[in-house]
Amino acid sequence: MGNLFRGGGDGLSLSNGGTDVFLDVLTLAASDLAHDAWDYRFAALLTLQDQNVMGRGAVGFDLEEIDWGATPAAQARAKDFVVRVVGLALRRHRWDELGYEPPFAEGYLRQFKAMVEAFDPADAVRRDGGSFPGPGEAAVASCVPHRVLSALPYWDGCRFCHSAAGQQP
Repeated sequence: MGNLFRGGGDGLSLSNGGTDVFLDVLTLAASDLAHDAWDYRFAALLTLQDQNVMGRGAVGFDLEEIDWGATPAAQARAKDFVVRVVGLALRRHRWDELGYEPPFAEGYLRQFKAMVEAFDPADAVRRDGGSFPGPGEAAVASCVPHRVLSALPYWDGCRFCHSAAGQQP
């Protein structure tokens, strides 16, 4: 069973291993670029996709369910952040710390970037209780050994702490 990331009229279907790789490289980039409140909410969305906690084949998200902001300016800024995260990941940011070579990550990232670029945040479905973390659920805790944002207070550690291989970036 795999995981699905949707948006922009497209979908990125990944195996469980592909999902781990995709989220590993996005987490490294998002953790280093997060600056504003919305950025930390997006980082929290990434941290909550940890299959070692949530279960294999049980993660993924839809760009349409993200709270991109109430104004066109806020939406554009949020979308720009996601594009910058993917761009940084595409430049192999901190990949040398992964402990493995992610051979297919570039393809996953390119497809996801195209999805984000094709997506219009004005089309987002705003729902109370949706899957996008609220302002009080932003990922502001950091895993010291791995230097990434973590899902505290939901669970101890980060996605790298929970990985089966116990790899330390």
